[in-house]
Amino acid sequence: MVRPATMTDIAHRAGVSRVAVSYALNDRPGVSDELRARIKQIAHEIGFTASISARAIHGAAAHAIGLVMRRPTPELSAEVFRRELISGIQATLAGEDYGLALQFADTPDQEVAIHRGWDAERRVDGVILFDHQIDDPRLPALSTLDLPVVVLAPPIAGYPSFSYVWSDEAAVAKQLVGHLHDRGHCRFARVSGPKSLLHTQRRTSAIAEAAEAAGLTWETIAADYTGSAGARATRRLLSARHRPTALVFDNDLMAVAALSVAREMGVAVPEHLSIIAWEDSALCRTVRPALTALHRDIVDYGRTCMTTLLAHISASEPLTRQLPKATLILRESSR
Repeated sequence: MVRPATMTDIAHRAGVSRVAVSYALNDRPGVSDELRARIKQIAHEIGFTASISARAIHGAAAHAIGLVMRRPTPELSAEVFRRELISGIQATLAGEDYGLALQFADTPDQEVAIHRGWDAERRVDGVILFDHQIDDPRLPALSTLDLPVVVLAPPIAGYPSFSYVWSDEAAVAKQLVGHLHDRGHCRFARVSGPKSLLHTQRRTSAIAEAAEAAGLTWETIAADYTGSAGARATRRLLSARHRPTALVFDNDLMAVAALSVAREMGVAVPEHLSIIAWEDSALCRTVRPALTALHRDIVDYGRTCMTTLLAHISASEPLTRQLPKATLILRESSR
């Protein structure tokens, strides 16, 4: 029995990538007219019958949404934000008879390649852009593709074709710094996520403005969201000559690790040190003392991302939606 011809066969004969073959067969931009004609001629000669390509030509929807995430470490796989965000996304997709195409990548270039492949073969109807970077190289690449995109960030100048879902970090920072000021703290430190992330920069700017207005001294140490990084930062801060009286962590794992380090170093919480997590979770509620935390409905965040993207797909128009701000939940770890 003769094996059916594939796009890989065409790519080998033409000396191009499989993505280029898909662009040519679907009459999409990205290849020259000469190459398009040559690829179609090869497809005719070898008797290629399209499958996914045929669906794209006839305008059939893939009924799938694409999400590319950085490859998780064992510690990051336990982080509440990613887990609950995906939970909200999947719950919405199930109700709409859509699937989630989830892939992991190590670099932005790998993410772009995955998005281009999805777009070329019409494997997804839209994508979610997660962990937005400062000067993110994914933005210009995605803007050239024929895919609706929802970005988990405030609207970005120069990219009006994207949809956006975002929260007000400035209001949350003001609430947090106000709490520290009202409780008599004069010096605090924050352990952040990676400096390259846009929301890390936004939080840093918002805290700086709020702390200056309140007359508080503060510093930031950049980390990577893992418990081990949170522990290292805590030891450094509590070993300083002028140590802070409050520590704020950008996620729950780092805050829980800080609680253990403070106990090991003989620093009483909350008597001599307040600890606050920017992200609430079951961990924050079950450790002792329970951690004061900023609470938001992350599952609903995921649902909002999906309803926004599905509306963008349906109407072919971008949307912008702002989420309710986080609420500071006071527990035993802060005075």
